[in-house]
Amino acid sequence: MREYVITTDNNSDLPENYYREHDVGCMYLSYAMDGKNYTHENFLPVHEFYDAMRHGSMPTTAQVNPENARCVLEPYLKAGKDILHIAFSSGLSGTYNSVRIAAKELEDEYPQRKIIVIDSLSASLGQGMLVYMAQQKKEQGQDMEAVAEWVEKNKLHMVHLFTVDDLNHLYRGGRVSKTTAVVGSVLNIKPVLHVDNNGKLIPLGKVRGRKKSLLDLVKLMDDKIGSFHDTCDTVFISHGDCEEEAQYVAEKVREKYNVKTMIINQVGAVIGAHSGPGTMALFFLGDER
Repeated sequence: MREYVITTDNNSDLPENYYREHDVGCMYLSYAMDGKNYTHENFLPVHEFYDAMRHGSMPTTAQVNPENARCVLEPYLKAGKDILHIAFSSGLSGTYNSVRIAAKELEDEYPQRKIIVIDSLSASLGQGMLVYMAQQKKEQGQDMEAVAEWVEKNKLHMVHLFTVDDLNHLYRGGRVSKTTAVVGSVLNIKPVLHVDNNGKLIPLGKVRGRKKSLLDLVKLMDDKIGSFHDTCDTVFISHGDCEEEAQYVAEKVREKYNVKTMIINQVGAVIGAHSGPGTMALFFLGDER
């Protein structure tokens, strides 16, 4: 079997040590806040990042460009490895297209090597769970083409359910109207959203109150899991600096499902810049998104 590596980007929100321990390559989107640029070398601790947002800072983000992508991918090709890259949703960023451009240039320069770039149409630990499961299959001995085929076949089964605590962050990103953000804040309305088959953020509904929005995520899981119910042993949860509430959602999920693998991790700064502190997201395989 040809040797290969799986790569992704930091919007997969997997724990940083996971990339190192499993030799998963990662390219990093950056952000700017309060007049300062932040790259992987100087990212703020996540709690500090969200505290800055709580005090009024408004970060902006930058996608990976083809040159950045090339810097991550080329060393693997030089080492004689093929590459399977699982990218952040094209519905949310141009990063996927940048990686495709870099991959095409590199394949021309390294014709003996192969690069497969997959648009995950996913975000945060939805993307991360695809990477995690793909890496499991790689470690079990499956070749790159088989793993890529599994990801393509299953990516639209990766259900993303999430809610946010402050609608104003979604308003800044153009996800909701100003009126919706103002009225929602006054009435304590919490939206429940998902990522659709085009990889875009779409509202599913709204509820009044934070606790009900968290319980709604678990209720929607019951509605969407379908034929995957009996095999649901892996669930991921990401959160915007609200660990206690993430544990609460995890407890409610475990009450209903025989979960063997659960990763709970912070929503990183790049996605968190748009969703804000208090974001809560639940990921699992289901019949349809």
